[in-house]
Amino acid sequence: MNPGSAAAHASVVPVSAPGRPREDEVTLLGLAMAGDDGAFGDLVEGYRAELRSHCYRMLGSVHDADDALQDALLRAWRNLPRFEGRSSLRAWLYAIATNSALDITRRRSRRELPVSFGPAGAAGADLAAALPDAVWLEPFPDQWLAGDPPSLPEARYDQRESVELAFIVALQHLPPLQRAVLILRDVLAFSAAEVAGQLGTSAAAVNSALQRAHAAVQRGLPARGQQVTLRELGDQRVREIAQRYADAIERGDADALISMLTRDATWSMPPIPTWFQGHQAVREFMVSGPLMERWKHRPAAANGQLAIGCYLPARASSGYVPAVIDVLTLRGDKIAAVTGFLLAEVRDREQTTVVPGAEIFARFGLPAAVP
Repeated sequence: MNPGSAAAHASVVPVSAPGRPREDEVTLLGLAMAGDDGAFGDLVEGYRAELRSHCYRMLGSVHDADDALQDALLRAWRNLPRFEGRSSLRAWLYAIATNSALDITRRRSRRELPVSFGPAGAAGADLAAALPDAVWLEPFPDQWLAGDPPSLPEARYDQRESVELAFIVALQHLPPLQRAVLILRDVLAFSAAEVAGQLGTSAAAVNSALQRAHAAVQRGLPARGQQVTLRELGDQRVREIAQRYADAIERGDADALISMLTRDATWSMPPIPTWFQGHQAVREFMVSGPLMERWKHRPAAANGQLAIGCYLPARASSGYVPAVIDVLTLRGDKIAAVTGFLLAEVRDREQTTVVPGAEIFARFGLPAAVP
């Protein structure tokens, strides 16, 4: 099922009126098909969070996912009179969201991380100029996964595994159709027949695409995912790692920080393409740059992984303001990769507004400022 071409983003998707009573889905569907935009808003609200997660898996970007979701809901509203109930409403909405995301992939290049973009920088290398944000993956807040349905037993990957950075990078290197098939089959557990209907193809083509996707993804994934590592460490040990990491950077203690890294650890900072690998290169970069700053940190969770909200001193006032989301990839109790997603404020230190960074940090349950 292909619900149609992309809709113009200038339109506004109907949303629920505050305080509107929740009615059962059959009643809401009847009202919405009769033209009640408030009923439509209530009808799709229960699916909004999981559809956003789906679009993020497809696109690797929160901004692109929001665009795809907005477009998908517009398409659903416009095509609702033609919904015949041959599939569930959920499957129908996923068909529309998937095709909306596929349309975006045809217009935009794939997202990736600096470590797959070019060679590592040598020790002491200068940082290259930032590249457009559209090149890079963006972090996804774990708290947004709360709106996703529980993973089904037949799913190959659970919800948190399916947003880990390594998995999202592997997805981005798949052709768009294979990417869609793998997510719909292995994460969302739709049947081959359902996926064929959603994508307007045959079950045989779906199974063939899935087989090729499996082979490609397995080559790109580490032997152990972050969910296994985090479970083995336990919550207390993970909290201790986060605290040691924050303390080392706040004290400017290079030795303590390096002792926490694996020998081949990487440090990247999208949208800056330069990245570093190994103790010597990371140490020289940190000593000559980040460890010269004064930082404050708060623990967070992003992409199913341990994350840290990093704050720098405000230019125009006291206190510290949002600057970086560090997503940590663990190997045992060591850090194998730090992916520091830089906010606009840290790229232009003369900016004094904290609103954009505060809004982004709020997605991760982080405060807008710390004393």
